[in-house]
Amino acid sequence: METTPTRTDSCGAPPHPHRRPEGQDSYTISEVVAFTGLTAHTLRWYERIGLMPHVDRSHTGQRRYSNRDLDWLDFVGKLRLTGMPVADMVRYAELVREGDHTFGERFELLEATRRDVLTRIAELQDTLAVLDRKISFYADADRARAYEAEKVRRPTGTRT
Repeated sequence: METTPTRTDSCGAPPHPHRRPEGQDSYTISEVVAFTGLTAHTLRWYERIGLMPHVDRSHTGQRRYSNRDLDWLDFVGKLRLTGMPVADMVRYAELVREGDHTFGERFELLEATRRDVLTRIAELQDTLAVLDRKISFYADADRARAYEAEKVRRPTGTRT
């Protein structure tokens, strides 16, 4: 029986093998804190609000994160950088858990976020252009002051 491979959305950024021990796929919350820079409180909060999928537990009840969890956290970090509201991130996570039939809604959510990011980039480019003009103005003014100061120090007609 031939099966068609299903496209799955792991929703993770490409793995960062240099940050994780080779061959390991089970991490404590403190290890995840070290890998991600997130606090343990934030990781627990992500789980509580539904942003983080179910995290496995050890026999003693300690959270045990997988590489897939770390990939998801990388992706959530990217979403945070876009300025996506937490409620939208949670909605996206819910859609992922619901399955492939939500591809269209996920697409729309990410596309809207992409438009917002492009708008912000344009605004930042305009802001950068203003800063560049101001920096150039002050650099030119500083050079002019230095030139005038040098003229005052040397009498006219003398050579150095």
